Amino acid sequence: MGVRTALSAVALYGLGAISGARAWETTCTTFTLGNSTGVSVIGATEYQAGDLVNVTNVFSSIETSTLPAFCRIELLITTNSTSNKTANTEVWLPDAWNGRFLGFGNGGFGGGVNVADLGFAAVSQGFAGMSTDTGHSSTVIDGTWGGPHNDDAIIDWNWRALHLSVGVAKQVIQQYYGKPALKAYYLGCSTGGRQGLKSAQDFPEDFDGIVIGSPANWMSHLEAWSIHIDLNVLPVGSPQWIPPELWTGVIHDEVLRQCDALDGLADGVISNPLACNFRPETLACRAGQNTSTCLNLSQIQALHQIYSDYYETNQTYIFGPYYPGGEIGYTFGLLGFPVLPIAQDYFQYFILNDTTWDPTTLNYSLVQFADELSPANANAIETNITAFVEPERNGKIIHYVGWADQLISPGNSLHYYETVHAFMQSNTEYNIDDYYRLFTVPGMQHWYGGYGANAFGGAGQAAAATPPLSSDPVHNVVSAIVSWVEEGVAPDYFIAAYYQNNQQSQGIGFTRPICKYPANVVYRGGNVNDSSSFACV
Repeated sequence: MGVRTALSAVALYGLGAISGARAWETTCTTFTLGNSTGVSVIGATEYQAGDLVNVTNVFSSIETSTLPAFCRIELLITTNSTSNKTANTEVWLPDAWNGRFLGFGNGGFGGGVNVADLGFAAVSQGFAGMSTDTGHSSTVIDGTWGGPHNDDAIIDWNWRALHLSVGVAKQVIQQYYGKPALKAYYLGCSTGGRQGLKSAQDFPEDFDGIVIGSPANWMSHLEAWSIHIDLNVLPVGSPQWIPPELWTGVIHDEVLRQCDALDGLADGVISNPLACNFRPETLACRAGQNTSTCLNLSQIQALHQIYSDYYETNQTYIFGPYYPGGEIGYTFGLLGFPVLPIAQDYFQYFILNDTTWDPTTLNYSLVQFADELSPANANAIETNITAFVEPERNGKIIHYVGWADQLISPGNSLHYYETVHAFMQSNTEYNIDDYYRLFTVPGMQHWYGGYGANAFGGAGQAAAATPPLSSDPVHNVVSAIVSWVEEGVAPDYFIAAYYQNNQQSQGIGFTRPICKYPANVVYRGGNVNDSSSFACV
């Protein structure tokens, strides 16, 4: 494959790291933010290296004694002075600052500061980090705060709280360290991925480099797809119902039998699901066969729908499919729930303001209505990103998605990338490889997890006990975006790890390259557990 040279610490962090005693005069616990209307400092806590950091909210938590010294600044930001709407935001400022700013996104409907990534992805790597609760407090699956007609809250969740928090965070950094951040970066997955794309599309000045994972950027179609997927197999006990044991055993085993070796190695990971022409008919029950080891005709038809792009009867494209290889995740992702709560809340509270709406009545006219309404313009599907990537800005995007994502079809990532590619190629002179690269991750589920090399510094990964093998740009996607923005070295692939049972403490199971789309991993021979035995083709 060749080796991409890792940047030295000095080259990567330009300004160098500030070590030892603080090189600035501001004291953490007495920090105040001057000349900033509508912003209050509501807390300032100083942590020495090795102190217990134990912070919890409804969205995120962290409990560790592994972080270096830093200052935690808690802020209350007025997002709408007329309605007195506010958002809670935090900025974490490491003593050994690398001179850069790293903002974080949220997940689902989650309303809480992403303290896990502030600690494990920002402070631990020397970044001054920022995250916001997007103006409300809720779990990832609770969208009740969006209604009735709570447009102010939806606007904050969609874009306003993050955008305003970025500006405030940059002021905090300037005042605390006595100089501005060299560059501003962003890391987020799912809703966080949508927030990142929204920033690039609508606020191109906010960040210089954006790393997004499996973005929930097409909300009006994503939530319809979530219900559509469920309705293929519901209700429980019906002829089309597929119980978990069939997914994890019978179906997954047959997918591997048909497609696992297409990349040259039968290792339990489907490297390129697009090449897998899975035929569920091979599982059809024969006369007298135990139904726990086979599928009836209704179940086979359901699988065809689940593994196919979602089109309406008029051939309007709605969303991508599930892909062969992620069956173990499908049992606890969307399938098996009465209806994914996020999707139901979206239509009940964001679209219809009708808590009695029955998801089984979903039809194309409702999808059209959601498209037209697009509450607070929550979709982030703009294909013209010229303002972010033009030479004056020189913005960069690294986008990744797991082929086994159980919550958002990987096809959504492919669709957005391809629509941007088509528009920009037709309307500009820019080469997409110079500003936007998509990477597909075999076996990885949503954010992290699954059976595949899924540890490469993505959002939430270090917090989930699957950190990257190294901080260099070959192994760490955050270091890669810094390298691309500041040194012009674009990533062609990453080297990722699979930890046994997805726990770093249990050791490395294997390593694999993560390839730049449309290339895929192929086995070339050698140690099956070592990335050097594989190539991107």
